[in-house]
Formats: sequence, structure tokens, C-alpha cells
Amino acid sequence: MSRARPSARPGPEPGPLAAFIALCGDAAWAGRMAALSAQGQPGSLTARAAQHRHALELALARMADGRALARAAPAEKRLCGFARDLVALAETLPPAARERLRARLLAGLSGEATLLPLFHLLRTAARLREQGFELRFDGLAEDAPYDLLAQRGGAVAEVVCETVSAEEGRPVHRGDWFALVDRIHPELQTWLAAHPGRYLLKLTLPEGISGPDQLAGLQRRISEMLTAEKRQDAGAQAILKLDPLVLAGAQLQDAAGGLPARLRQIFGHEAHLAVTTDASSRSVFAMAARAGRENEISGAVCRHLTGTAERRLSGKHPAILAVFLEELERGEWRALREDLQLEGAVRRWFTTPPASEVVAVSCTSRFEMFGAADAAGEGELRFRNPRHPAAKHPGLSPAVLSSL
Repeated sequence: MSRARPSARPGPEPGPLAAFIALCGDAAWAGRMAALSAQGQPGSLTARAAQHRHALELALARMADGRALARAAPAEKRLCGFARDLVALAETLPPAARERLRARLLAGLSGEATLLPLFHLLRTAARLREQGFELRFDGLAEDAPYDLLAQRGGAVAEVVCETVSAEEGRPVHRGDWFALVDRIHPELQTWLAAHPGRYLLKLTLPEGISGPDQLAGLQRRISEMLTAEKRQDAGAQAILKLDPLVLAGAQLQDAAGGLPARLRQIFGHEAHLAVTTDASSRSVFAMAARAGRENEISGAVCRHLTGTAERRLSGKHPAILAVFLEELERGEWRALREDLQLEGAVRRWFTTPPASEVVAVSCTSRFEMFGAADAAGEGELRFRNPRHPAAKHPGLSPAVLSSL
């Protein structure tokens, strides 16, 4: 009498992002995750900045496990939703267009690039659909210069999605500052152990600073100043001043959390800050750096608007330029909104010839992408160009009416 063969065990359930990872390519996705895991010295500012820059990919990697998705925060679930939107979009595209999409996806998984520009496109499309627009992905489907063709109430608009790095408007790049702090941190710990106390080194950089040569020169000047036990060192590239750290209400036990916040209050959102401590003596060495001129992030946005209007419009329809501001600090984003810096710059740009075909400009950041509590009120900053003939067309109003 033959014995019945046991039935094969079912394989594991596919993860919630299995189709997204398959679209990326298993090898490309695994390689990207390995590269991110190996990036930077653990505990360094540069490594932490890299984790922040690639937070989207890292979140998706965590959510690839269905068990993690069940415990996911709202922001992570939003990102998974965009990943599923990407898969659904790919399934609607013809082969050539699907390859264009996959090429953009793989580009976002390479080197210093991220997936944020592609997810900015997906989020922009989702918002337009919520506003009642019918969409065509002409940039992918037809290799058009713009990304989306949006139609509503008899009106048609081209939508271009662009990403602008806030670093382009900073005289002192965050990446350079992090590299400087990581390089000098061991030396500061050694010096602080031999000179117990609380110190504040203020650096004024009249023309900003960038590149390895300038960073090495600044590090050398700081080292020489500390070795010589000088309190001040002035030069064309930098003015250094070392003072006792005296802050009302700042106790030694506050150094890990409260001190950076107090320094931020004193030096403002444009300052670059770092704190080194010596646990044995509970000593503190703080650094605060400022450029000799204010950041010009709004100016960087407008320069991109000009280039985008000149390169990426067909001229057949009114255009909406959707800008994603990346590498932006929370305080910077708040100032750009509340101080009307971005509004003033964009409204002045509307008076220039390249803006003649643009009916509106919208600006968002990762705070809106991730659904942060302090995101812009309507999910974006939006400015209408009153000079454009289509500015008052009711069909376009949800996407062009100013949010302020």
C-alpha cells in the first residue's frame, strides 16, 4: 500500500514591497543596501548625514518585511504607498517608457543620488489627482521635456518636477562642515582632556569654505591655535575666537541634549554647530561657524526655475513648476516660509522673461514628503503668477492658487 506523499510546504509570503524591489532588480537593491550599510565611520557626523540623506531608501528597506510594516509609523506607510504607486505606474507603461522609468529608478539607487526626485514626481501626481486632475505621464511615456500633463475643467497644464539642493545656497556646505568636525574631533577630545573646562570656539568664515584644501587649512589653523593656547586668530579665510562657554541655565548635564538647542537659539538656523565632550572631566568644547554672508537658498531656487523654464517646457500649455527642496534643515524651511523669503524671491522671478509661460510654482521638502508635524499647511508652498493669462482659469485653480 503506497503512502501518500506529503504536500509541499507553501513558500513564504511575498513582502509588501516585493514588486517594488523586483522593479529595481534584486541585485541592484541588495547592492544599494550593502553600500549604505558600509557608508561612513559609525558615529561620525558624515555617517549620520548619509543616513539622513538616504532615509527614504532605508525606510523602504525596513518596510520590505511585512512584520515591520504592521508596526510602521505613518510616514513610513506613506512612503510604501508611493512605492506601490511606482509599481502601478510601471505596469501601465509601454516597454520603452517602462525602461525609462527603471533607468530613473536605478539612477536614484546609485552613488550620492537618492529616490527622492522620483518620489517627488509620484507625490506631485497623487496630489493633482486628489485635486481632480486627469494625468498623463508624458515625460516617461513620450520622452517629453516636462513630466506630467494635467487636465481639469477644460484647462491643460504641463507640470515639471525639479529637485534643488539647499547646499547650492549655502556659503558653508553642511557636508564640508561635517567633514571638518569629524577630522578634528579626536584632536579636540585629546586637548579637552588636558584642558578641563567649558569652551566655545566661534568661527567667522567671510567667504564661506569648500573643498578639501580649504578644510585642511582651517583644521590646521584650529590645531595651531589650540597648541599655542591662543584665544584668537584672524585671517582672510577665517576669524577664530575661543571664549569660555557661559550660557545661562546650561548645566553640564545638559550637554548631550540641551546645549545644542541653546546654541541654536543664540546663533540662529544658519549657523553650523558641533559639541565635543570629555566624559571623565565633564568638559565641553562647542564650535559655532557662520559665513560672512547670509544663505541664499531662495536665490538657488530661482536660478533653477530659470534653467527649468528654458529647458523643460514645450510652450504649448501653461506650466506648473513643482520644486522639491532637498538637504534643508527644519529651521531653514520654517524661515523660508515665515519670513516670506521664498515668496518674495519667486514673485520677483515671475517678472522675468523666463517666467512668461509659468502659471504657478510650488515648493515642498522632505517634511511634506514624510508628513512631518511642521510641514507646510497645505502640503506645499504655492505661488500663482498673476501675469499669466491662465492664472484665473477655474480649471487650474486647485493647483495654482497661492497658498499664502
